[in-house]
Amino acid sequence: MLKTLTTDFELDLEADVLVIGGGPAGTWAAWSAASSGARVVLVDKGYCGTTGCAAASGNGVWYVPPDPEARETAKASRESLGGFLSDRNWMDRVLDQTYANVNQLAEWGYPFPTDDEGKPYRRSLQGPEYMRLMRRQIQRAGVRILDNSPALELLVDDDGAVAGATGVNRQTGEKWIVRSQSTIIATGGCAFLSKALGCNVLTGDGYLMAAEAGAEMSGMEFSNAYGISPAFSSVTKTLFYNWATFTYEDGTVIPGASSHRRSVIAETLLQQPVYAIIDKAAESMRASMRLAQPNFFLPFDRAGIDPFTQRFPVTLRLEGTVRGTGGIRIVDESCASSVRGLYAAGDAATRELICGGFTGGGSHNAAWAISSGYWSGKSAAEYSRSLGEQRRLVLGVGEVGLQCGGDRSLATDEVIQAVQAEVFPYEKNYFRTQQGLTESLARLNHLWQELRSSQVTSEKELPRAREAAAMVATARWMYSSAIERKETRGMHRHLDYPELDANQQHHLISGGLDQVWVKSLPLHTKEKSQSKIGAAV
Repeated sequence: MLKTLTTDFELDLEADVLVIGGGPAGTWAAWSAASSGARVVLVDKGYCGTTGCAAASGNGVWYVPPDPEARETAKASRESLGGFLSDRNWMDRVLDQTYANVNQLAEWGYPFPTDDEGKPYRRSLQGPEYMRLMRRQIQRAGVRILDNSPALELLVDDDGAVAGATGVNRQTGEKWIVRSQSTIIATGGCAFLSKALGCNVLTGDGYLMAAEAGAEMSGMEFSNAYGISPAFSSVTKTLFYNWATFTYEDGTVIPGASSHRRSVIAETLLQQPVYAIIDKAAESMRASMRLAQPNFFLPFDRAGIDPFTQRFPVTLRLEGTVRGTGGIRIVDESCASSVRGLYAAGDAATRELICGGFTGGGSHNAAWAISSGYWSGKSAAEYSRSLGEQRRLVLGVGEVGLQCGGDRSLATDEVIQAVQAEVFPYEKNYFRTQQGLTESLARLNHLWQELRSSQVTSEKELPRAREAAAMVATARWMYSSAIERKETRGMHRHLDYPELDANQQHHLISGGLDQVWVKSLPLHTKEKSQSKIGAAV
């Protein structure tokens, strides 16, 4: 639904490229676009350089030197895990670009450590140092940054091409508009405000804005990633649980439970508490583990617990598409979406191209953010140049959660709690069944209708209302896609269909707002499937 812009904006800017999101993907996109000669504006819901999951902790990187044998091993290692939905051509591109860009970080002065042989070790990045460096680099490149300025809706021209966005500064209340020739969505994934580390700003906003402009999603069924966390903490860094023993409350070891078999942990948590102790880490490893991920140990230190020698209660926190693989569909190597002028990068874009139906924290995610950010920025700049300097008439496409006043006020906290009640429980999302998915989707569809007919009481509530709407929309694409994938593949576990079905080795594309649709797309094709399978409101 298009609408004429009638609001007066305190800040009215023009740019060749607008980047929405200031994490690794957004900053690489901004740097790449600016380095290509584009005028770039980057808007961030928080403070670019400190918010988001990458800035909060250490990040592994899929950094593999160009040795054929090493590259072959790297590509083969995850294909089965991801359900054979990945594309080796994209893997090669990401490995090449990540290798080049991580080396670029070294040239910029990132303090990579050295290994035991004295060689630079470039397979991990410390989030705070990494993102401080990226902010500094994009500023040097001439990018204008609007901090604490969430985007609320995209703009399109009279031909339907994306032409910028509007938003608000959360601290001052001032409204802004950026009219741009092209726009990049790099807003991250959706963790549904689960309190997972660094995910408090990751609510699926970019998905909703893109869908309102007509963009498609891909792989949204691969969205039920859960991270292990101490029950008293939000830190969902899971690497060190590879050295953990998981037990019942009485200290008895839980058969089969491990970091790689979280389903056993989830099944146990449905009945009773689960405890862990990182007792398999040798004494010689412990100091280096603290150096590698200091924030992993911070909650234990505060609680007076030594995780190497004392048991502690654990839980699983939903990380959704942040560590899942679903997101905005990428239609070609430019990282373009299915809508002209709109590009996607990082967790906001589908990662199926290199991960298929399964991924985890860091590694492939970090490499994808770097590479897709770089490509989208370069491509958006080239697209902008092709349009020339003409000023276009723009219209807003935002719909739900943007209306003020009216008779039915929107209780955003209640909406958020209602969607969390459908996506957090292990028995609904981790262990999926056709009946459970169908019943949850019906409630989510009803929730969407409630959002449709409600308004916020004041403009201050608009950012939160849009977050609530984005979470409901994301959950509906997730469960509509999960219903159609009648098999178990990647992280999508379907108890009614526990086996992998060779006939379903395809992507599932989804979209729509009031009427959610799902359709299949063969692997490694850029053409859209025309058949629609519906889940309508």
